[in-house]
Amino acid sequence: MLVARNVSRGTVLAERLENGASFWAKFMGLMGRASLPAGNGLWLPGENGIHMLFMRFPIDAVFVSAPAGGASGRRRVLSARRAVAPWRGVVWRVGGAKGVLELPVGTIEATGTTAGDEIAIDLA
Repeated sequence: MLVARNVSRGTVLAERLENGASFWAKFMGLMGRASLPAGNGLWLPGENGIHMLFMRFPIDAVFVSAPAGGASGRRRVLSARRAVAPWRGVVWRVGGAKGVLELPVGTIEATGTTAGDEIAIDLA
């Protein structure tokens, strides 16, 4: 399990962040789930876009850069999309993104996350 922190704001985006690095995890994403509890999230490394087809609930999506300093390190927020709607809300691509955090609605607002913030994704 991973944890995602907004280093710039001193806030926690997700205390229980699933690693969606496998092909199957990226394919399935959050489809089929009834909800995403507060404090949870899904990390999709290497991705620059998401879709909301077959989703049953809205999410916040935070698109981040490649890590500074290589494989490990902090990432910059490139785009923070609030309350992306199921079925209707399609986010195809964010240029330069190298990962996406899928989070419960309200997480972006509660943490004050904005473009340019520094994010750390670490083992819990």
